[in-house]
Amino acid sequence: MDNFEEIKPELQEDAEVDALWITEDIRSYIYDAAKWTRFLSIVGFVLTAMFVMSAFSVGAMLSTLGTTMPGNPMLKLGSTVWTVIYLLFALLQFYPSLLLYKFSKSATQAVLFADQPSLGEAMGKLKSFFKFWGILTIVIIALYILMIVVFVASGGQAAA
Repeated sequence: MDNFEEIKPELQEDAEVDALWITEDIRSYIYDAAKWTRFLSIVGFVLTAMFVMSAFSVGAMLSTLGTTMPGNPMLKLGSTVWTVIYLLFALLQFYPSLLLYKFSKSATQAVLFADQPSLGEAMGKLKSFFKFWGILTIVIIALYILMIVVFVASGGQAAA
């Protein structure tokens, strides 16, 4: 981190370029964030692998559940549906983990080598990460609202 030359704002008075100044504190924050995002991405990849392994062993789990609890409603969906559900959860875990890993890699390179394109790429991956979780949050809220409306509507008909 010592090979970075900090440009002072007063040296750029004549230039009409809007710029952000990356100080040593900011570089340190980005570097620390990159370390944590690398850790979180690795944990996410491990969880993704666990979801995938669970997806392909759900048939065995359901057959065991069928012998111990034959009336369990989970058995009605079947192993194919549960496999798809587990693979969907694996995908929902993998994509943000991949974005975090790419952010970590680019941010580390940007900080260590004063590489402006890498910093831009890192910020793009971070933006994509938050956009993904924002859209997923909106979808989940919409599903909750839809469930509430369905339950209220079905409850109103049951009372009538």
